Amino acid sequence: MSAAPTTVVSRPLLLAGHEDRLRAEILTVKAAQFRRLLDECERYRALPLAPAHPDASITYLGAAAANLALAYRLTGQEHYLTELRRWLDVAVGYPHWGKAHLPDHDLDAGWLLHGLGLAYSWAGDALPEPERARLRDKLILQGSRLHEFAVASEGGWWTSSYWQNHNWICFAGLATAAYAVVAEHPDARAWSDLAKANFDTVLDMLPDDGSNNEGVVYWRYGVPWLVSYLDVLRSAEGTDWFARSAYLRGTFWYRLYQAAPDLERIVNHGDCHDRRSGHSVALYYKLAAEYGIGQAQWLARQVADGFFWREAYESGVRPGVCAEAYQELLWFDPTVAEADPQSLPTSRFFPDLGLVVGRTSWQPDATLVSVKAAPGGGHTAWTASAKLDREHGWTTLNAGHQHPDAGSFVILGHGSYLAIDEGYSSRKRTAHHNGVLVDGHGFVNEDRYHVFENLDRQHTAEVLTTTLDGGWVHSVSEIGAMYDPALGVQRLRRHLVMSPAGTVFTVDECVARDPSAFTWLLQTDNPPAAHGDGRYLAQAGSGCLLVTLLEPVDVHTDVITSTVQANPTSSTPALAIITEQHTLRRTTGPVTATVFVTILEPRAWNETEAGVATANIHGRTVHLALGRAGRQEHVALHLDGQAIDLAAAAGAAEVRGAGFAARTGPDEMGTP
Repeated sequence: MSAAPTTVVSRPLLLAGHEDRLRAEILTVKAAQFRRLLDECERYRALPLAPAHPDASITYLGAAAANLALAYRLTGQEHYLTELRRWLDVAVGYPHWGKAHLPDHDLDAGWLLHGLGLAYSWAGDALPEPERARLRDKLILQGSRLHEFAVASEGGWWTSSYWQNHNWICFAGLATAAYAVVAEHPDARAWSDLAKANFDTVLDMLPDDGSNNEGVVYWRYGVPWLVSYLDVLRSAEGTDWFARSAYLRGTFWYRLYQAAPDLERIVNHGDCHDRRSGHSVALYYKLAAEYGIGQAQWLARQVADGFFWREAYESGVRPGVCAEAYQELLWFDPTVAEADPQSLPTSRFFPDLGLVVGRTSWQPDATLVSVKAAPGGGHTAWTASAKLDREHGWTTLNAGHQHPDAGSFVILGHGSYLAIDEGYSSRKRTAHHNGVLVDGHGFVNEDRYHVFENLDRQHTAEVLTTTLDGGWVHSVSEIGAMYDPALGVQRLRRHLVMSPAGTVFTVDECVARDPSAFTWLLQTDNPPAAHGDGRYLAQAGSGCLLVTLLEPVDVHTDVITSTVQANPTSSTPALAIITEQHTLRRTTGPVTATVFVTILEPRAWNETEAGVATANIHGRTVHLALGRAGRQEHVALHLDGQAIDLAAAAGAAEVRGAGFAARTGPDEMGTP
């Protein structure tokens, strides 16, 4: 394919108007980011490139081209151009972009259109004319293929999946290539127009609270493409959409509050390749620059200085953090002052995802609890997708990375994962989460990859109330509608509390139309061992979890081992993740109603002595107390959310919420 004009784009994307300033900054305030770019380009020289398309993903080719082109543009050093030509020759030589899954029509194409589009804009005029024309024609060919697929598949898969990373990546790549070649190929305007219409919808469809139903790992993989698109849009058209996005303004807080206490690892709700794949220095820089978020600037430096190489080499996400060097350089704004998180509240509620997160402090040894309950995709996506699908006959909700985990919680403490999530799973089951089974069954439509696909809209979960006050975290979630109606579940309501000391109290009310066996589940990395008096101890390296099973007492308790398998990318079918976890189960006999009452104590690995735990149920009120080391924690819950009081105690600190009251103070039980 060859277009008539031979002129090259005169305004380089993302650089026009401030290229001279950038050249000055790389010698001063951006010297560290510039060093990162050069180091990344040096790394490429030792990497072999396959002349034939490999079976695995080729997304890394796009990022490498952008890095090399920017290094050449800024320095003029010929060896960067030579290396760029090597990478371009291979990428342009592949007849298709992508092999195992939707060749030319999915992630590989999106990544390469973006990276090679930037390379063409930044260094195209330095290529020998035959190579420049070959690159241009390949961009036109691949852009046309992706555009045609997007038009033909409107209402299906990623084209109209407004809450999904494939949508953001493919349309951002298409737009970048369009802006790079439109001067020579005017038909590319249709590509950028389609992308612009898509993101115009996306920005209005994303939740204001900044949460992401796909989980932290796919947040880290997908959200950079939202800002990549807005960046090229502003550069190419002068249209600035950053200010209009409540989602982008708030999404750093979602990421921060889903950070483990050490800030290096993550809370892994949803499909997460591992417990470390969560950081993007470039994205933190960009959110700091656009929205003045000092904590994002601070966290970027923590990662760059301390976490970067573990993120690079232990992360299961590719091409990973190393590939983002060009974005780090372009997106870093040295005028944004850093601010550490110490002054921030230790708890936060993200209403769209029904996510409640709390930690005992911002110190690395803190205890953290995270619990969520929402419909598939979150409330905004669930409601908006139903309207779109009904009006247009589309399928827009592709929440395949979300798990059947409404009401499930994760506990981290003392540097360890104590109550765990399964991570990535190809066949998602409630039985792999910290939830409740009814007659052995989890949520309706489970045991498949996309649990929420074509799910009747009656199957929703929600957080009914939260209390975040005085170091206490309290949430009540209702998940009964997530089960098959044939099971007759009338109420399945989880009350969860974390105290300022990190003790987690759970009260689960289960009600069914007919007698049913209810099974309460707790997932751990290592087998919980019986510890006497209804207690189990799950060791976890530097920490442990002491579990006290209070109510009901007439249940069958056992521990089983579960194997979880996943193929985390369709572009590499041979890649598999296999993990084992251990499940503490409590199963009732057939009953129409029961209340599970549990106290979970995160401890240091060698602090296994038991305190004194009690639970009293009076009608619709549950009172729990835990005494240890001369202090007592007392929690009162009303199962219907009615007002509740605790008797005053001298020296006690008390907090109240809807259907909730709690206090800490001297140990009234007289425990040692």
